[in-house]
Amino acid sequence: MNILGFSGLHNSMAFKKRLFPSLDARECRIATGHDAAAVLVTKDGLVAAAAEERFSRRKATGDFPVQAIQFCLRQASLEWDDIDVLAHGFAYEPVREFFMKLSAFEQRRFEEVYSRAAQVRAIQEFLPASVGEKLHEVPHHLAHAASAFYTSGMGEALIVVSDGMGEMHSCTVAIGSSEGIKILRTIASLHSLGMLYSVVTLHLGFAMSSDEYKVMGLAAYGDARTTMPKFMELIRLHRDGTYSIPCLLENGTDLEQETLSHSRRHVASVFGPAREPGAELTQYHKDVAAGMQSALQHAFMHLLRHFRQETGMTKLCLAGGVALNCVLNGVVARSRLFRDIFVQPAAGDDGTALGAALYVQRSRCPEVHHERMGPPFLGPEFSDQAIESMLMRSPQCKYTFHADHDDLCLKSARAIHEGRIVGWFQGRMEYGPRALGARSILANPCLPDMRERVNALIKKRENFRPFAPAVLRERARDIFDIAAGTEDMYENMLFVAQVNREYREKLPSITHVDGSARVQVVSRSNNPKLHALLRAFHEVSGMPVVLNTSFNVAQQPIVCTPAEAVDTFLRAKLDALAIGSFWVERVAP
Repeated sequence: MNILGFSGLHNSMAFKKRLFPSLDARECRIATGHDAAAVLVTKDGLVAAAAEERFSRRKATGDFPVQAIQFCLRQASLEWDDIDVLAHGFAYEPVREFFMKLSAFEQRRFEEVYSRAAQVRAIQEFLPASVGEKLHEVPHHLAHAASAFYTSGMGEALIVVSDGMGEMHSCTVAIGSSEGIKILRTIASLHSLGMLYSVVTLHLGFAMSSDEYKVMGLAAYGDARTTMPKFMELIRLHRDGTYSIPCLLENGTDLEQETLSHSRRHVASVFGPAREPGAELTQYHKDVAAGMQSALQHAFMHLLRHFRQETGMTKLCLAGGVALNCVLNGVVARSRLFRDIFVQPAAGDDGTALGAALYVQRSRCPEVHHERMGPPFLGPEFSDQAIESMLMRSPQCKYTFHADHDDLCLKSARAIHEGRIVGWFQGRMEYGPRALGARSILANPCLPDMRERVNALIKKRENFRPFAPAVLRERARDIFDIAAGTEDMYENMLFVAQVNREYREKLPSITHVDGSARVQVVSRSNNPKLHALLRAFHEVSGMPVVLNTSFNVAQQPIVCTPAEAVDTFLRAKLDALAIGSFWVERVAP
């Protein structure tokens, strides 16, 4: 059976802009249905997956993922008629009655954006055949839950989904087992921890549904002692493990709900005036970020402790946008509440394309089982012939061919050791937001000024933001505070761990201000090309770690094609580019 999963809500932001034309760009992002993606699952397993933003070059787009779908079909040499099921990671029809009791605006949005008919119209607009009975809608949180549990390799586990909102809920607690996924508890969308975090993201001058990770990074510079108690006055913890957030209920009119204006004013009344985008970040802003991060961790651990005790589950699966908060994930790991934790690599809404497809597959083919998901190299790849054809048309580049990948790794390692910043474009593109060694920028983590150089000159982003280390699996526990037997958890750069004290001064450009790092453990079996580069760097420098960041500049999606890689290499003034079997440098002016 060939199942094509997709995520996103076509026309969601366009509809909002059309009905509320006076909203600013940040307010327009207060919507559901971002991060469109497509995933293909067949009898051979998970064949292809990619986010639409990588093809359209519109970051976090929720538009119908036609280009991602076309890629998936090409990857498997399939036609549209070969697809048995088209699975969507939203299902609003079961809650139609609720929306029909709301305002005229909400009713219209339901019909034009949320409804099954709206999905059918989008499919028929972009795909060359009728949908018929192929479309299967999977409830949003069930798709998130399936994306994590069915790729975890676990026989049974507690599943927690937490995000801004699905159709009706912002948090779902479930148990996964051989019998499927059983929902235990839900928390309504109007009491969303993810939404409160996004309101604070707006308050601090950043963009909602985009910049929450900036708040997470900024929090390490703050002191939560005065601000966290104020946040905990906004969040009420209940004996049943749940919580409520009354300030999110204060938005009455359609305009208030679409801008969260009352909730934002409430936050401002507690924490002072909102920061304007681009304004100076004061120590108090950092303290507010720290308070929000600490409150998130406290409320989430409250939920986990309750359901760990209630269910007796010793393994945990996480999904939803909140599961991309790797500082929170690190807190959960260090708590030792669970023997094993799995965070689905595309934990945001792009992952519901995967979850919808796997949920349908499991319901129709219950005998199918998937192994634990490693680094998700499931996107497009390009041959050396295609790469060289493009390089021949790039007069600003000079290049050499290296038939032996180890030779290319040694050349790259020497350049990185010398302080050069290298673009790394190898194999199939990653699925999900993390650059794991297929579309990366690599640098020397031992140089004290490297973080500032990459932030200011290459990435052109805020200087407070940290960079991640990629480390050889064989040496990971020597350098980072990682419990024995948990190395697999760190393969997808989704957990923060402390840098061991003796290495903090040796690795200044990946050690955050609080001594932490967002670790990527690299194994030979799951990530052979980056592993080879790390081995070469270890031989050259004595350090089995490189600085790894995504191959893009500010506000640009991660590169997908060789042409985009070369364009970014030139515009960002990288020192060199290792692409396929080629070593590329700029031609001297």
